[in-house]
Amino acid sequence: MKPVVIAVAITGSVPRKTDNPAVPTTPSEQIESTHAAYEAGATLVHIHVRNDDETPSSDPARFAAVQEGVRRHCPGMIIQFSTGGRGRDQAARGSSLDLAPDMASLSTGSVNFPTIVYENAPGLVIDLATRMQQHNVRPEIEVFDLSHLHGARRLVDSGLMDDRPHVQFVMGVQNAMPAEERLLDILYGEMRLLLPHATWTAAGIGRNQAVVMDWALARGADGVRTGLEDNVRTSRDRLAASNAELVGLAAEAVQRHGRRVATPAEARAALGLRP
Repeated sequence: MKPVVIAVAITGSVPRKTDNPAVPTTPSEQIESTHAAYEAGATLVHIHVRNDDETPSSDPARFAAVQEGVRRHCPGMIIQFSTGGRGRDQAARGSSLDLAPDMASLSTGSVNFPTIVYENAPGLVIDLATRMQQHNVRPEIEVFDLSHLHGARRLVDSGLMDDRPHVQFVMGVQNAMPAEERLLDILYGEMRLLLPHATWTAAGIGRNQAVVMDWALARGADGVRTGLEDNVRTSRDRLAASNAELVGLAAEAVQRHGRRVATPAEARAALGLRP
């Protein structure tokens, strides 16, 4: 059985404790929540950090604190920093890459979000990709639009990225790519043409989380993504108790599809990371 990497996006830049009290916002809460998710089967953690007032932060000290705690309590877990732009100064979005996490998210183009434009100008994309390459940080290409796959191909052709990136299709963001199964097939087919050696996963936002996970697993995805960043509920009428609970539901989905949850060592090997 091909193992599946479960990624947990623990906090994000939008959900707050008012949305769900289980959302971890301080470094200590994030470390504790990640450890519980790790015990439930997650082998990759996607990290945003917050200021004391819960606004999105680019503070490298906060990223460092979470990274140190995860490395101490979750042996082998893949640490992935967000370079996303909601609520963060563009000039500071790559400031934590000097800490050399295993991976970092990289959006290769702009897209409309519910109330803002998620802006990723070509110069910023090149700067982030260059910093990742300098610090041996493996990019996860965040695909919100078909053109973002072509943006990734340009990075490969320019030598800023190898030809085996990890690609994540993000579906269900309002004003961006809808969560439609036929669209996933189009994106998957284009990825195979442009980046035939890429590994991949898909993220469904909000109520789309479970169905997008099933679509990805049915197509042999290398990983799935869950967590309170994307979805604060387990059902229409119940808030998720923790990131660990959502990871447990993802592990059940993996098993339903005749697959098994990857160990930390298997996850690192699958995504081309050092042991």
